[in-house]
Amino acid sequence: MILKVEDTSKVEKLFENTTDTVIISCLQKVMGDIYVNVENKNDIPKSAKAVLGDFCFVVGEVDEALLTETPDAKIIIVPENEEWSKQIEKTFGDCCERKLRYGMKKEPDVFDIEKLQKMSENLSDEYECRLIDKELFDTCMNTEWCRDFVSNFASYKYFEKYGLGVVILKDGEIVAGASSYSGYMEGREIEIVTREDYRRKGLAKAAGSRMVLECLKRNLYPSWDAANLMSVGLAKQLGYNESGEYACYHIDKTLKSE
Repeated sequence: MILKVEDTSKVEKLFENTTDTVIISCLQKVMGDIYVNVENKNDIPKSAKAVLGDFCFVVGEVDEALLTETPDAKIIIVPENEEWSKQIEKTFGDCCERKLRYGMKKEPDVFDIEKLQKMSENLSDEYECRLIDKELFDTCMNTEWCRDFVSNFASYKYFEKYGLGVVILKDGEIVAGASSYSGYMEGREIEIVTREDYRRKGLAKAAGSRMVLECLKRNLYPSWDAANLMSVGLAKQLGYNESGEYACYHIDKTLKSE
């Protein structure tokens, strides 16, 4: 039976080879959940999955039940190894697409504060950069393109505690931003998005550098994981170094009905 783990210390060993902050958030019980498949609740699990927002990480012995018990129609599954990859492809077939993501090294002392400050201030007078407050939290939550800035947090109060974010406004409208996709005790996982009609104007760099600075001010690590090579390029401009690529699977169960 599939059970949600209440005492995450029981599955720490299964996740010992990963440094992904989504998993850390789940293990710390800050946000997200971990699931196992066991016959009895006191059994020692041989595999597990960590789920937070759009992401699901699977580790340990390959277990198809942990994959098929994914409730969301669309989710990104990150396998621990090729054995899990083969099972994902077998389980979901045409409903899954293999893609690459790019990890960034977690190096606390790598950032050039002066350089980041200059990049964060490189905005023309038509733009305003602001920390996400209650009003902007509600605006993000009700705006589809930037909803992920706050959507993994149940409330603004929880966002205040475990999140952090900045947005760039023009004429009172959000046009870009960098915020916490998720949070963990020691840091924040950064998500950067620019509204489509405002891209290639340097807004992502300004928002990203401000977000890194705000994290560092609070002694929080600004963790970054890149979905594409453009994101890798931006991360490197902010001071990050790439740790390597890894495979993930975009699952879309709705394709079965087409």
